[in-house]
Amino acid sequence: MFTKILSIAAVAILGVAGVARANGEKPTKFTVRVENITKPDAFTASNGVKWSLAFSPGAAVVHTDMAPIFTAGKKDRGKALKAQSEDGDPSMFAKSLEGSKGIKSVTVFNTPAGANAPAPITPGAAYELTISAMPGDRLSMTIMMGQSNDWFYAPAESGIELFKNGKAISGDITSQIMMWDAGTEVDQEPGIGPDQGPRQKAPNTGKAENGVVRKVQDGYSQASSVMRVTIKRAQ
Repeated sequence: MFTKILSIAAVAILGVAGVARANGEKPTKFTVRVENITKPDAFTASNGVKWSLAFSPGAAVVHTDMAPIFTAGKKDRGKALKAQSEDGDPSMFAKSLEGSKGIKSVTVFNTPAGANAPAPITPGAAYELTISAMPGDRLSMTIMMGQSNDWFYAPAESGIELFKNGKAISGDITSQIMMWDAGTEVDQEPGIGPDQGPRQKAPNTGKAENGVVRKVQDGYSQASSVMRVTIKRAQ
């Protein structure tokens, strides 16, 4: 994981989000913040090794389609979600979505707030990004769980409604984020697996699983225990 992020531009936006409608209605800008609320060495593996949790760079997708990235219970679509979920590289994933049905924009976020270069967010760090949307648009996000083979955090496949009764949402949306297994690589114990990002010899290393995208049901699946995701109208 994270072996390619230093070569990715700080923030890439593919597509055009929130193009003004014919009646002159302008898009709403939102600020999204993803914060790593874990502590250093907060986790202990079965062999006694303590490890810290980091989150990879990710992608924010504004869309109208109800399942633009994956479908639970189905195999990965081959749109480079594999690179995002296995290696923490959202660049190929973002590019693969460009121009797809119902996609308004894709924003890559990879530079922690206050930092000068792309990096994962370690305990206490955060990503901040700005998106634009219109009523009817939805938000999906993908962020790799850094100490895994192919787990990623994202909302349900339909995404998050950005407007309720025509009003822009605001506040904590962590409860709408959950952890998913991409089903592309055989899972190893978090924090010590030899084919996981911090320890693998090269990207795309590990035995293929040929499984389906599914929710992860274990202690890391509760996003609110490891991250905080908030959204508000941009100033």
